[in-house]
Amino acid sequence: MRLIVPADYFQPTRPDAQYADEAAAFAALGWSVSTLDDGGQLHPVPNPGDTALYRGWMLNAAGYNALEAAVQAAGGDLLTSSAQYLGAHHLPNWAPLLADLTPETVCFSDLETAEARLRALGWDRFFVKDYVKSLKTGSGSLIEQPKQIAALMDEMAHFRGQIEGGLCVRRFEAFVPDTERRYFVVRGQPASADSTAVPGPVQACAERLALPFFSVDVAMREDGTLRVVEVGDGQVSDLVGWDVARFVDLWA
Repeated sequence: MRLIVPADYFQPTRPDAQYADEAAAFAALGWSVSTLDDGGQLHPVPNPGDTALYRGWMLNAAGYNALEAAVQAAGGDLLTSSAQYLGAHHLPNWAPLLADLTPETVCFSDLETAEARLRALGWDRFFVKDYVKSLKTGSGSLIEQPKQIAALMDEMAHFRGQIEGGLCVRRFEAFVPDTERRYFVVRGQPASADSTAVPGPVQACAERLALPFFSVDVAMREDGTLRVVEVGDGQVSDLVGWDVARFVDLWA
């Protein structure tokens, strides 16, 4: 196996500081390590037959396609294909498979109709994000009136640089503060940060999502129900609540 991590800007053969500990831990497992520089070059290029795991910044579809092409040009392959990457990275691809486990969600790419679509839903409050991320700056992603959607889209484009894919509007559910936890699923096997048993919704995600590596964030609703609040491709998911040793253990 080979790990690919972002390169240090000034020393492209060295891992970026944020991923240096992971790179060292995977190397200690016997994995080869490559860095990916800002120009899309790999240092060193993978060997023929290598299977590579990427751990790094979020990539859009074009960026991930380019990484996959670079690895395949060297005779290797990524553990997660481009289609599988978007299977977890883009919310419209996983939400329908988990409809009973996650807040009600409507996704659309025609932004001109956004206000009308929100009015048709008739919900009291709306949690709005693009296909990948919510807005954590400015006024945030929660709005109460459909007429607020235009200003929110402007803020999303301003702070994030784009609205990726389209909009996902989620019905607001009230969660108990500080109950959100992240789990990882590797080749169908779910795991927790503290090695305890995973809750039922995470096990269900592992069974329903035919993806090699992804993250699941679960929080407790105020009525005590555990809900899936987010799924992400594991390669670009932060180690929230995890230490490097426990994370690397999943691959031993």
